[in-house]
Amino acid sequence: MPDEFLKLLAESQRTLDEGFAHLPPSPAPPLGEAASAILQHVATRLHDNYPYAHPLYAGQMLKPPHPIARAAYALAMSVNPNNHALDGGRASSALEIEAVAVLAKMFHWPQHLGHLSSGGTFANLEALWVAGQLAPGKAIAASDQAHYTHSRISGVLGLPFISLPSDEHGRMDLTVLESLLESDKIGTVVVTLGTTAIGSVDPLDQIVALQHKYEFRIHVDAAYGGYFTLAANLSPETRAAFDAILHADSIVIDPHKHGLQPYGCGCILFRDPAVGRLYKHDSPYTYFSSKDLHLGEISLECSRAGASAVALWATQQLLPYTPGGAFAQGLEACHTAARKLHQRLKESPHFIPPASPPQLDILFWAVRAATPEASSALAQLLFDEAARRDLHLALAKLPVRFFPQNSWQNSIQIDPQTTVTCLRSVLMKPEHLLWLDQIGQRLDAAAVASIASIPR
Repeated sequence: MPDEFLKLLAESQRTLDEGFAHLPPSPAPPLGEAASAILQHVATRLHDNYPYAHPLYAGQMLKPPHPIARAAYALAMSVNPNNHALDGGRASSALEIEAVAVLAKMFHWPQHLGHLSSGGTFANLEALWVAGQLAPGKAIAASDQAHYTHSRISGVLGLPFISLPSDEHGRMDLTVLESLLESDKIGTVVVTLGTTAIGSVDPLDQIVALQHKYEFRIHVDAAYGGYFTLAANLSPETRAAFDAILHADSIVIDPHKHGLQPYGCGCILFRDPAVGRLYKHDSPYTYFSSKDLHLGEISLECSRAGASAVALWATQQLLPYTPGGAFAQGLEACHTAARKLHQRLKESPHFIPPASPPQLDILFWAVRAATPEASSALAQLLFDEAARRDLHLALAKLPVRFFPQNSWQNSIQIDPQTTVTCLRSVLMKPEHLLWLDQIGQRLDAAAVASIASIPR
């Protein structure tokens, strides 16, 4: 693949250079032997990483960008466009508008206002900033399993933040939500479709029903899980939540997660384009040469890499967001892999998985032991032992209520809010489905070795 990648990049670079061949020569600074030595040193230093692109890396939310995204990004860097203003990125701004429209169409929105961002954090900031402008002083509410960025953003914006409890599946507790909606304190409910820790999906369809009774905005944080709207193998409950995205007021999705893009590439979408009025400002030094709409006029963020838009657009052309297509099949493979590994964990004598299978492609499990404290200690040992076998997982502290009641001795006496350190896996590469036996064998071997290492 490296040879083919470099060949395609060189060919497209020549075509790009031809577009500016009429200009007087302006040679780039020479690199020379010193640059070669430096890059060799950089390559060696980069060995100090986990093998994120390999299927045996199944820890954090790290998915390698598609080769066409890498090539398109590198090609665009020859121009280094800035999509804050048309003057800084004419072609890449046009490609961004087209790429964002493809994302909105994936959610079946007939109209939208939106743009790319440096990531989900800034995209969520814009969503909650707009929410605060439309409902000044009203609280932002999110599940205790929602990303911590929402409470931070609310603090930055000077808005009250309410953390709602989650149920035993990590989904927002709607009984508590409705009691708070009755008090008229909440202006916006953040609904997470794919929580960071366990991949749980809040019941958006039921929250939309509550919106018919109470006045509040719905912001969908689908930074991680948004693309799963294309998957055909979700459970009916999860499918109902994704089908309700149509009714959300705003959506965040991160193409740099399941969208096969390099970091950073997030996206914010608003269902009502009229919210663009809230961004209005006057900056003649930036917009002096065009009367057309600039993406910077509908964004809080200023300078943004136009290369991100070019890479996303190119990837969408190669892998369209078509139900049943190659891109959708990749997501379905990830979901299938997670469910199969969950079943394998249920059958193992070493592990305690949650009762319910994963809703997306993130799963977690405890190591079987007498107490949560003993489970936590074993999880750390197993994490290190698995890494020695080139299987890279993650650790997460989660409440014991996420597990069956009889998971530990004297479970009935354990506070449900007690946490246990668990092993966690994100099977977000389609190849994980083909590597499940390898993953399972290394996991079992690591468990046996870890348990054997404990003094008796």
